[in-house]
Order: sequence, then C-alpha cells, then structure tokens
Amino acid sequence: MRYNKDLFNKLNKKVIYTAALSIIGITLSLILVFPAMNVNSVSITNPIANTDNFNPVSISRTEKEGGNSIVPLDQIVSGGPPPDGIPSIDDPKFISVQEANGRLEDSELILGLNINGDIRAYPLQILVWHEIVNDKIGGVPVAVTYCPLCFTNQVFNRTLENGQILEFGTSGKLYNSNLVMYDRTTNSLWSQAMSQGIVGKLAGIKLERIPFDVAYWKEWKQLFPDSKVLSTDTGSTRPYGADPYGDYYTNGDVLFPVLNRDDRLGLKEIVVGFENNGQYKAYKLQEIENKKVINDQMKGKPIVLLSLHPFMVRAYNPVVDGQTLEFSYSTKDQNFIDKQTSSLWNFEGKAISGQMKGKQLTRLPFDEGFWFEWVAFHPKTELYKEDSTSMKAVG
Repeated sequence: MRYNKDLFNKLNKKVIYTAALSIIGITLSLILVFPAMNVNSVSITNPIANTDNFNPVSISRTEKEGGNSIVPLDQIVSGGPPPDGIPSIDDPKFISVQEANGRLEDSELILGLNINGDIRAYPLQILVWHEIVNDKIGGVPVAVTYCPLCFTNQVFNRTLENGQILEFGTSGKLYNSNLVMYDRTTNSLWSQAMSQGIVGKLAGIKLERIPFDVAYWKEWKQLFPDSKVLSTDTGSTRPYGADPYGDYYTNGDVLFPVLNRDDRLGLKEIVVGFENNGQYKAYKLQEIENKKVINDQMKGKPIVLLSLHPFMVRAYNPVVDGQTLEFSYSTKDQNFIDKQTSSLWNFEGKAISGQMKGKQLTRLPFDEGFWFEWVAFHPKTELYKEDSTSMKAVG
C-alpha cells in the first residue's frame, strides 16, 4: 500500500544502522536477563522496552484487586516488554511548528488534535516509542494512544462519568495483537480497540473517544501553523526518527494471535471503521480519498465521510436542524456542497456560504487501522460498497 511504503521506507541508512545496533544490544540484554525465555516469543516491541522501572500488572493480581473480566483471560498475551517497559509520556513538552519543521520530514505522519481551540500534533516517530501520551488539551484530560502492531491511533477522554481522572500506562499485554493499557488508579486493563476496560475493577467501563486527524506533516503545518508539536524531550533516550518495526507495516506478518481472520481485504489494508447499535462497517481509506465524499448510513443513522487532504479523513453527522444533508465535492471551490440547499461547506464541517452559512456539523469519532485488527474485533463487519448514497464530484 502506498501510504505505508511512502512513510516507512524513507529512513536513511545511517539512522537505521544506529537504531539496529541499539535494538541488537537491548535484545541481547533481554536474553541475558531472561535466559529461560523462548526467543521466538520475543515481541517486536522488545526493542523499545525500558526495564528500569518494573512495576508488574499481572492479570491474576488485577482480578484479585478488582474483580472481573469481559474477555477470555487466556487470549490476553504478553507482548514481550513488562508493564511500563514501553514508557508512556506523562509530562509532555511541546515546540512550535517552526522548530518542529527542522526535525520532521514532509512525508511523516502525525496525530492531530483540536480541542477547544487548543491544537496539537503528535508525530508518530515519537509515539512509536511510547504508545501513550497522558495530556491535557483545551482543559480536557486525554490519552493519546498508538498501537504500531495494528497501526491504530485513538484518543480518549481520561475523565470517567463519575468524574474520576485516570492516567494510563502500557501493560505489556496484547489482546487481538492490539495495545492493552492499564490505569494507575485501579490497575484495571483496557483495550485500545474496544475503548473499554476488559479486566479488573473497571472492566466494562467505556472511555469516550475524541475525534482526531492522522495527517502528513506537509499538510498539517500548512493547515495549522500555530499548533503545538510534541517534543522529543520526553525524559527517555530513544532514536526518534528511526522505526523499530522495520518492514512490518508492509509485510504479511501478524505477530500475535487474533481471534478472526478475513481475506476480503489485505491484512494491512488501512480501513476506517464505525459502529452503531451493533452494526459494524469498514471503509477503505484509499477509497475515501479517491471519492472525497461518501454519504452513507448505519441502521438508519446517516454519516458523511470527507477527505480533502492525503490520509486525512473526517466523519460528520449530516443532520442539521432535523434535515439530513447529502454532500458532493466541488472541484471548483475545493470544498463540499450539500444537495438540499447548495450551501458550501469546508473540511471543518462548517457552512461558509449559502442558506446554511454559519451552521456546524457534529464530528464523529471512528477507528482507523489495519484491516486484520478491525475484523479481529468485529468479525461480522460489513464492507462499504458504492451505491446511490455516494455522490460524485461536481464542477
């Protein structure tokens, strides 16, 4: 897939060589420290492990302290590193776009957030070494998460319905080859893909997902020149700019057990997934990019997917004042037009001219990542197929 190859084949040989030496050294250390470990079971995540602060979060301990689980315990497996072996960033520091521009290449991906006007970018070249950033954006405590094994980004509100604010760390465990976090208050385990506690006192509790962007640095810095950018001053020494996963993103390997496989798409096709009232549906990222607009519905709930920049996809509820709008792409204005009122809308979901001027669409969260991960959690998922609800571009 072109997304992955463009992104992960760009590293220069010097950086890769340096990272490889670090990886070999750490892996040898792990073998020496844990001589009984089967080398074949060592996760690809081992090279980014930090064993200095070993703070075990065992499943048996979590059950004893908190009580229950909502997934089979024997399907939660070790990824190799111990809890917090991949260190979360708990005191993130930020730099300006101008400063970051000297460190990031245009082809690098970032996770972008805009909460209450507080705009921040988290380069994946940093997230790949940490997987979780506990942050506070626009007054909202959030967990910015990334699972390289599944290429899944997700952002959660760290405040529960009862007002309790959690802080998350990496548990060292995986469920369906996906990141399992733990919270440092109750030691409950949480599935990134399920947005939910899965073992312990908080099992079954859902986290609120917050919409985000995945974008190339080239487009992001142009769209949001005043955004704050996560700094490499993380408190950890890592070869930022090198990716320890090598060609994993483009090869055919799935390194850990998954409950379901489905050959309707390639294992590592990037998809955008939605759920509504028990219905699951996936859309190929490349198809959304090509069409620029997809109007669809799930169990009677309308949605519209918009793409204006490479890799960036946004989903909105197209209902405004009780009226469901259908959108098309305007090649002339490089924006979007609704069929019902011919109003012009921008990528932010705001009407900028016409009868609807000033109206704002409600943005919707979604899951984005490799197909194998989405279908492992949602085996009965539908795949989007073009029909009359998808409108073509207009002049």
